[in-house]
Amino acid sequence: MGDNLKNKAVRGVGWSATDALLVQGINFIVGLVLANKLGPHEYGLIGYVAIFIALFNCIVNSGFSNALIRKQDVRDVDYSTTFTINMVLCLVLSVTLFLTAPIISKFFKEPELIPVTRVMSVIVIINAFSIIQRTVLNKRIDFKTQTKISFIANITSGIIGITMAFMDFGVWALVAQQISSHLLNSILLWTFVRYFPGFRFSRESFRELFNFGWKLMASSILDTVWKEIYQIVIGKTYHTDALGQYTRGKQFAELLSTNLTTVVQRVSYPTLSAIQDDQERLKNAYKTIIKVTMLISFVLLLGLAAISKPLIFVLIGEKWAFAAALLPIICFNMVLYPLSAINLNMLQVEGRSDLFLKLEIIKKCIAVIPILMGIFISIEAMLWGNVVTGLIAYYLNSFYSGKFIGYSMKEQVKDILPSFLLASIMAVIVYLISWIPLADIYILIIQIVTGAAIVFGYCELKGLDEYYKAKSAALQLINKYKGKGNEQ
Repeated sequence: MGDNLKNKAVRGVGWSATDALLVQGINFIVGLVLANKLGPHEYGLIGYVAIFIALFNCIVNSGFSNALIRKQDVRDVDYSTTFTINMVLCLVLSVTLFLTAPIISKFFKEPELIPVTRVMSVIVIINAFSIIQRTVLNKRIDFKTQTKISFIANITSGIIGITMAFMDFGVWALVAQQISSHLLNSILLWTFVRYFPGFRFSRESFRELFNFGWKLMASSILDTVWKEIYQIVIGKTYHTDALGQYTRGKQFAELLSTNLTTVVQRVSYPTLSAIQDDQERLKNAYKTIIKVTMLISFVLLLGLAAISKPLIFVLIGEKWAFAAALLPIICFNMVLYPLSAINLNMLQVEGRSDLFLKLEIIKKCIAVIPILMGIFISIEAMLWGNVVTGLIAYYLNSFYSGKFIGYSMKEQVKDILPSFLLASIMAVIVYLISWIPLADIYILIIQIVTGAAIVFGYCELKGLDEYYKAKSAALQLINKYKGKGNEQ
C-alpha cells in the first residue's frame, strides 16, 4: 500500500509539473497573440475585475477544500455540506459583484467596467459548481485528469479569445476567454468526475471542517488581498493603461516564478512530510530542494530581467515599453518567492498553521510601506519597496524552519550563494549585450545563447552539485517517458 501511494505521488508530481508548464505555456502564448492585437487599456479593465474574482475565489477555495483533502474518512455529508456552503456563498458574492458594478466603475473612473464586471460576475458561480470535483481529484492525487481538462479548456478558450480579438471585439475578447475557460473547466470536471454531492448541510461536519480550514483560509485571503491592493493602487492612483502595463509585465515573471513555486510545493510538501520524524534526512532533503530550486530561480528570473526590453519588444511590441521597464524590478522581487514558499511549507509539515497565519499578518503589516510609496511616489518606488519587504519576508519565513530542523538562514544563504553569483554574472553580461546596435530580435537571440552558454558551461566545468542533481532528475523523467513511449 505504501509503494502504491508513493507511485501515485510520483505520477502526481509529474503531471503537476506538466500542468503548470504546459497549460500555463498555452496561456502565455495566447496572451502574446492577444497583447499584440489589444492594448494596455483592455488589459487594465480586466485587471480591475480580476481583483474581485481572485478574492472571491480565494474565500471559496481555501478553507473547506483543504480540510476535505486532509480528512482521511470523508463522508458524503462532508462533500454535501461543503458544496451547499459554497453554492450559497458564491451566489451571494456573485450578486454582490453584479450590484456593486456601478460603484466599482465610479471608483476607478471607467464607465466600461459596469457591463464587464456584471458579465464576469458569473465566473464566481461557475467555479462553485466544480470545487468538489476538483477536490476529489486532488484526494486521489490525480493531476493527470486535471491536466487534460486544463489543456482542453485553455486551448478552446484561447481560440475563442483570439478569434474575437481579430474581429475587433476589444475587451470582450478577454471577457469571453475568461468565462469560456472557467465554464469548460467546470463542465469537463463534472464529465470526468461523475459525482453529485447534493444539497445537504451538517452542523457537525461544518464545525469539523471549519476548525481546521479557517486559519489557512484567513492566511490565503490576507495574502490575496495584499497582492490585489497593489493593482488597486496602480489603477486608482495612476491610470488603467498603467495597470495594463503592470499586469502584462507581471505575467512574464509569474510564468517562471509562480509555476516553479507551484511544482516545488507539490513535490516538497508530501516528500518532507513522509520523513518528518527523521531530522537528519529531513534536513538533507530540505537542503537539496532549496539548492536545486534556487539555482533554477536565480538563472531564470535574473536572466529574464536582463533580456526584458528586447523580449517584450519582439513578442508584443513597443507599445508595452512601460511593462518592459517594470519587468526587471518585478523579477528581482519574485526571485526569492520559491525560497520563501519552501520555508513556509516546513510550517505545514510541522503542523503549525498558527505560525503560518501569524507570519502572514506580520508580513502584511510591513507591506503597507511599499503601498504608501506607490501612492505618494511612483509605481517603480512601490516595486523596489516590494523587493526590500520580500527580503524581510524571507528572513521571517526561514527563522522558524531553521529553528525546527537546524537549518538557519545563514546556512541557506551560504548554500545558495554560488548559484546567485553565477546567475548575477550571467545576467550582467547578458544585459550589456543589449547595448550592441542591432535589431531587437538579433539582440534577444544573442542574449539567450550567451546566457545559456555561460550557465551550462560553468556548471559542467565546475561540477556544481545542485546542477547535476537537477540534470539527473530531468534525465530520469525523460527516460521514464521515453520508456512508456517505446512500450506503447
